[in-house]
Amino acid sequence: MAVKTQRYYVPAQSPWPIVGALGLFLLAAGAGMWAAGIAGVWGPVVFAAGTLVMTLMLFGWFSNVISESHAGLYSEQMDRSFRQGMTWFIFSEVMFFGAFFGALFYVRVLSVPWLGGAGNNAMTHEVLWPAFDPVWPLVLTPGGIETTAMGWFGLPLINTLILLTSSVTAHLAHLALLRDQRPRVVQWLGATVILGALFLALQAWEYVHAYRDLGLRLDSGIYGNTFFLLTGFHGAHVTLGTLMLFIMWLRINKGHFTPASHFGFQASSWYWHFVDVVWLCLFIFVYIL
Repeated sequence: MAVKTQRYYVPAQSPWPIVGALGLFLLAAGAGMWAAGIAGVWGPVVFAAGTLVMTLMLFGWFSNVISESHAGLYSEQMDRSFRQGMTWFIFSEVMFFGAFFGALFYVRVLSVPWLGGAGNNAMTHEVLWPAFDPVWPLVLTPGGIETTAMGWFGLPLINTLILLTSSVTAHLAHLALLRDQRPRVVQWLGATVILGALFLALQAWEYVHAYRDLGLRLDSGIYGNTFFLLTGFHGAHVTLGTLMLFIMWLRINKGHFTPASHFGFQASSWYWHFVDVVWLCLFIFVYIL
């Protein structure tokens, strides 16, 4: 490992921020067209293009940062900047999911009782939807679309156990790295990546079950909307976290990191634990309650 410089390193101009912005735009545009069913096959094509661009950006940008770190260009102040940047990034993700959980709570605590005539809204209940039954989950929309709620037992419970186990294996990998036990780091981190991929595969299976057997879709009212938005965005974060941990696994196999210098690994671990905490909240408030 190269000796760290005492200067604050200012990198040269990089194409990766604009490439990342382009990838995010293609992902958002493709997902929107795909979900809305417009533009025919172009929605999935644009989404796939965005995924490809984002993958290229992540590998390219990570490669640059790794090369700069091994060249000894980063000072202690740069390390603090990385830690602050990752901390604020995770905080922004907390706010992101907080907005969706806030919408869920608003619907369940305020909107549903209000439509059911709670308080002084009996007249509203009679005028807008006389047959409305104010219970959650709402499995019948005003338009007559009926669905079945997704239970917590089965795939959701299995996925919860998988993610909890993955947090343990990620922590064990970190402890092994602090003790400079590189073979154990490879084993525990590899197990974490496999568990993350298994979670995603089972979530895809759960979505197939929801669409095919339960009639649970994005257009099946507020319950379907909140269910797929919360679990879908979480699945996207699990995908990113699994990719980050896989890159860390490749780096460990190439001899990167030391017990005293391994923030790339630590940042990926922080992100993974955050994703696990979000899933626990999802499991409680979306599946159980």
